[in-house]
Amino acid sequence: MSEKTTKWGIMATGWIAERLADAINSVADAELTAVASRGLEKAEAFGKRYGAKRCYGTYEELAADPDIDIIYVASPTSIHYDNVKLCFEHGKNVLCEKSLTVTASETAELIKIAREKKLFFMEAMWMRCLPYYRKAVELVKAGKIGEIKTIRVDISKAQMYDPQNRFFNKALGGGTLLDLGVYSVTFLTGFLGYDYKDLYSRGYIGETGVDRDEVIVFDYGNAYTSSVVGFDIEDDNRAVIVGTEGRIVTEPDFWYGHSFKLFDKWGNFTEEFSEPHLCNGYEYEVMEAQACMNAGLLESKIIPLDTTLRIMEIMDEITAKINTK
Repeated sequence: MSEKTTKWGIMATGWIAERLADAINSVADAELTAVASRGLEKAEAFGKRYGAKRCYGTYEELAADPDIDIIYVASPTSIHYDNVKLCFEHGKNVLCEKSLTVTASETAELIKIAREKKLFFMEAMWMRCLPYYRKAVELVKAGKIGEIKTIRVDISKAQMYDPQNRFFNKALGGGTLLDLGVYSVTFLTGFLGYDYKDLYSRGYIGETGVDRDEVIVFDYGNAYTSSVVGFDIEDDNRAVIVGTEGRIVTEPDFWYGHSFKLFDKWGNFTEEFSEPHLCNGYEYEVMEAQACMNAGLLESKIIPLDTTLRIMEIMDEITAKINTK
């Protein structure tokens, strides 16, 4: 028997909100009930395109809608804290786009409020919900590639420079770490954990005061990781997990991929895992949030709140190590 229909609201109407709207519409027991923008015209255009039943010109109206089960917060990172808090004040469950906030202290405060109010709360770190990622974690835990010795996980996407664009605008929570580096940190800690011995990071701070490129190295004593993150170059962005008995190599753009290849310790190809997305990849986080709420859970076991907070603490540490102006 299918679960009840989950009624979704989307807060903000940018590119990422469009992806989530498509994903919601692809899930049988999900309904895009309402959308809000900071202008009614934008909300109505978005709502018409994606079939939202109600459209609001303020975030407050969406948060107050009594029919909404959960709100997806798709606004710029710099205002996630205020927007999520607004949702909590109206008793709404929340799926918030990554990075959850700008700092770990903001994340900790939102987690505290969610737990006090007994509301479901999850970071939209969709990569953790993807079938390929979960399968890779399963194989590594089963010892398929032996003991991990190194992970290389690069994520560089060239962006046209525009000081007003959210990528380069400090007031909007810009910079490569919050936008891209969070995937690197999430990926490698998902396999090696959070108890590293040392962390090295250096970066280039652009004229708008945000990090445009950086290198991040974690030292676990018996293993190490490396990651190059940037807006100034374009890479194929594969992730490679190397163990004593073999390695796992993802397809390009690891954070939204659907397959990886396995090689033995001598470099011979042995097998491939591939599971194409049902929609665009975002549907898995929609289904995870709904499954948790239907089961009466206040957080996801795949993306636990304590893990999200720990990653934000690590990102604060990286930020502190990057040269700043």
